Amino acid sequence: MSIIDFFLGPYLERSTGLILLELLAFVFGVWSVWMAKKANIWVYPTGIIGTTITMYLFFTDRLLGDMLMNAYYSLMSIYGWWEWSRQKDGKKVRQITTMNHKEKGIGLALVLTTMMVTYMVYRFTNTNMDTSNVIDIFTSGVFFTAMWLMARKKLESWILWISADLITIPLYAYRGWGMLSLQYLIFTILAFQGYYAWKESLHKS
Repeated sequence: MSIIDFFLGPYLERSTGLILLELLAFVFGVWSVWMAKKANIWVYPTGIIGTTITMYLFFTDRLLGDMLMNAYYSLMSIYGWWEWSRQKDGKKVRQITTMNHKEKGIGLALVLTTMMVTYMVYRFTNTNMDTSNVIDIFTSGVFFTAMWLMARKKLESWILWISADLITIPLYAYRGWGMLSLQYLIFTILAFQGYYAWKESLHKS
């Protein structure tokens, strides 16, 4: 099987509607991360559209961990939107900062708790625990925590995004979601750029 057949094969059996939805999720997802790199609040409205579409796509494919994670992204985007828009004395409350010891402890707890909850969802729905789903459980924990840190404008959020994105690229390719796999490749590149852009902004401030 050629690489082209590997990526395009699943689309031969997929409805045109789902393909168009995946394309929309791709566009809004990349747009959202581009806005995040610039620390622009438009990361959230564009992100909500992308994650809502993606949530439906994963529901059709019974990828429960991924579906729940995108539902969380949508909810956390509302929280992040509110956090980034808050002002006090004419200045934004949330500025780019690094994690303190307390936040590191909370972050680790969030990773482990999310992994446990995702595992329980898989078990409760009698989903086959193959290798891809085990990987999904781990990345769910990392992505969950990265989203929380992003809402609080923590530099370390980009490190978690990069780590989980690199794992997700081959995972989605294996599952037949070629456009989403390419999307996460672009996410990874933008995440590296976002990390250095935020780091530079932090040093200037």
